[in-house]
Amino acid sequence: MYDKLIDLLTSVGALIFYTVIYFLGYFATHGLNLIADRRLLNRRIAGLVVVFFVAVFHGYKIISSPLPAGEEAEVAIYALGYYVIFPVAVIVGVFLYLTWQEKKDNESL
Repeated sequence: MYDKLIDLLTSVGALIFYTVIYFLGYFATHGLNLIADRRLLNRRIAGLVVVFFVAVFHGYKIISSPLPAGEEAEVAIYALGYYVIFPVAVIVGVFLYLTWQEKKDNESL
């Protein structure tokens, strides 16, 4: 039971990490748009691109690092799915939902 709680907390930690990365990209693009005094880049897409870049490097680090003693290769795949793919999929899902809601709101005006 204690192991399941630790796994849940680390998964939530990975989700929080990628959410922070998304908002760093989002607000950096917002600052760039303010400095340029016009809309150069879409903030949401820029935040998502930053998340993808960090996920690629994070996934590479997980795959290329040596495994703990006595562990099989499936551990790296499990870690990749649990700490990279799952949080990025959640962020992409929220991104698509918010984009769909925004388009729906704009059409109703």
